[in-house]
Amino acid sequence: MRVAETELDRERTVVAELYRRLDALRIDTERRLSEVRAQRASGTHQARSERDAFARMYEDRLLQLRDVGARLVLGRLLLEDATTDGAAAADALTDAAPAPATADAPDAARLADPRLRYVGRVGLRDDDQRSVLIDWRAPQASPFYQATAEHPFGVRARRHLTMRDRTVLRLDDEVFDESLLRDGASVRGDGALMAAVNAQRTGRMHDIVATIQAEQDRIIRSDLRGALVVQGAPGTGKTAVALHRAAYLLYTHRERLGKAGVLVVGPSSAFLRYIEAVLPSLGETGVVMRSVGDLFPGVEAVDEDPAEAARVKGMTRMARLLARAVRSRQKAPDAAQTVDVNGEALSVPVELIAEAIARAQRTGKPHNRARVTFVSHALDAMTAALAAQLRANGATLDDADVAVLREDLRTSDDVKVLLNTAWLPLTPQKLLRDLYARPAWLAELTTRWAAADRAALARDRDAPFTIADVPLLDEAAELLGDPPQSTQDALRQREQKQQRQRDLESARAAIRDADAKGFVTAERLVDGFADRSDAGSTADRAGADRTWTYGHVVVDEAQELSPMQWRVLLRRCPMRSFTIVGDIAQASSVAGAIDWADALDPFFHDAWTLEQLSVNYRTPAQIAQAADDFARAHELPATSARAVRDGDWPVERSTAAPAALTGAVAEAVRRCRPQASGGGTLAVIAPVARLDAIAASLTDAFGRDVGRGAPGLDLPITVLSARDAKGLEFDVVVLVDPDGIVAESPRGASAVYVAMTRPTQRLAIVAVG
Repeated sequence: MRVAETELDRERTVVAELYRRLDALRIDTERRLSEVRAQRASGTHQARSERDAFARMYEDRLLQLRDVGARLVLGRLLLEDATTDGAAAADALTDAAPAPATADAPDAARLADPRLRYVGRVGLRDDDQRSVLIDWRAPQASPFYQATAEHPFGVRARRHLTMRDRTVLRLDDEVFDESLLRDGASVRGDGALMAAVNAQRTGRMHDIVATIQAEQDRIIRSDLRGALVVQGAPGTGKTAVALHRAAYLLYTHRERLGKAGVLVVGPSSAFLRYIEAVLPSLGETGVVMRSVGDLFPGVEAVDEDPAEAARVKGMTRMARLLARAVRSRQKAPDAAQTVDVNGEALSVPVELIAEAIARAQRTGKPHNRARVTFVSHALDAMTAALAAQLRANGATLDDADVAVLREDLRTSDDVKVLLNTAWLPLTPQKLLRDLYARPAWLAELTTRWAAADRAALARDRDAPFTIADVPLLDEAAELLGDPPQSTQDALRQREQKQQRQRDLESARAAIRDADAKGFVTAERLVDGFADRSDAGSTADRAGADRTWTYGHVVVDEAQELSPMQWRVLLRRCPMRSFTIVGDIAQASSVAGAIDWADALDPFFHDAWTLEQLSVNYRTPAQIAQAADDFARAHELPATSARAVRDGDWPVERSTAAPAALTGAVAEAVRRCRPQASGGGTLAVIAPVARLDAIAASLTDAFGRDVGRGAPGLDLPITVLSARDAKGLEFDVVVLVDPDGIVAESPRGASAVYVAMTRPTQRLAIVAVG
């Protein structure tokens, strides 16, 4: 016991030394940032850019040093050393006699020992620029996650440090070299992984950087090119792998991804709330996170369509329908129109408007931008016709008079009506609302559609947009384009572009002078600081700009995406650099995928690869078996995964009459809740139609401990639909009326399968009978 306590004390001393170094770097960075900020924003433009370059550099570093303040050190490796005999190596594992050691600084001696490599959330160097802590994403840290007894990668032993804030609580050793055990090394701990998977849930996802397994690490460190699909059964860590991969790619490809950014797309706001703390804990705060209902700026869709409407809206033929709808709003009148221009009546033939429309369409520009060409040609033709008419009536006109005539035509109310009737500026929202609310127009555009499909789209003009409408709005925006800028706006844009080039040149010079190449780019400095301080972060600007293209996109629960939603994401990342995670068996959307090849081949062709996770870290074996049995009974394509642990409770099943259901649910919560107490979480997952009654009943029984939906994730008891529970995990799940969930949608069985695999400890099922 004393050996173990001594070793724990020694590791605590090492960690304290690393924290002293972290604090010293933070204080020094704060001082340097204050000095830079204190400099007056005067002098030459290059001087201002240099000041801003340093300020941004120090700001980024300070943010990183602050965010990793807790649980800084993950563990250490004992490496092979040809000059060290077995006894000395055993000493390096137990530190009974650490070498090289000094009486006054054993911690510094341990950090200097070439046999020991400490791994942490960030990399640290000492005053002599020697590495004392390796960033977990660095290539030198990969053996910490990938080493096994069969493939040790030069590692003789691995140690995990379990920490709370800045304190080391426990040690877990894995020995790959048997000679260490023969030579008397002391091994501590029963596994950091098992401690992590048995820990109570808090309503927020935590990073797994300390316990990444070899299978997961290989996927996290996969190449950036193309699309990587990660398929795995519930509990295999798909989401964690995806988020850690985003952090790894931003570290490894900082220059490429730092400016363009990374987009993380999840199925719901509840899911995003659940994972929002993971990337900041890994030192990455510039990632844009959006649910599929938030991908169109200005629209936050939370409602779902009925199954049939969602199916129709998710099909790629909706893109062709929208294209036809836009084209139909470019139409010449059926007969000649007479317009009044300052008292002069001018007959405008159909052919004149038709020719102007044809010329605009030949430009290939989006509707609103091509309208400029249409208006210009129409006005030119009408001006010529009006001038000819006036000359025929005896008027004498010179070029100046013709210019005045054109302006008179442009400002004429009759002409405005004529041009707008033929080619009206449109917004995506208006186009879609008109399409849904005008059945005669929809029928004219969809003569080959089944009447039931057209009926599925019909709705009132003032109805809120749904999640399935978001990709249609984005598609319409591509077809329509933004309204044309005024000449003044165009001039301002040109001036800003020229100023940006001057800023880039100054920033590059500042980076060269500061020898900061590789840490920050000129583009990143110019876009995020100085005279463009109001531009906001990359995340702010990207999230507000529909046309922003990202360097990489992470998609969770990707099996739920419709073809139209994939079209949106491909526009967000034309380079097709994706991390796609999901489980085909969990597809509950009628527009979702039933096969990865069917879903992805139309968009990625052969530029995607499939990886599979095979170990279930979350779900106890009893619950996983029950979920697998359910999947087989409903012919779901469930992926096999080995559970790493048995649970302490069998799956509990009960039945209640409809009138007594809410009381039975409250009683199940009362029975199961002790196992979710002390910081744990319990979720009640039920059909949408029963959520209100269940939430009210539980609130009566448990008061303020009960929450509903995403805001309720911080409370001990949360009431959720099966859809909102996707991607989340809880200590205990009470699943209510699974048959009702099955009946809610054509893929309701998948929703029940998802709900059954959310608990980490206990599952209770309350059926209606």
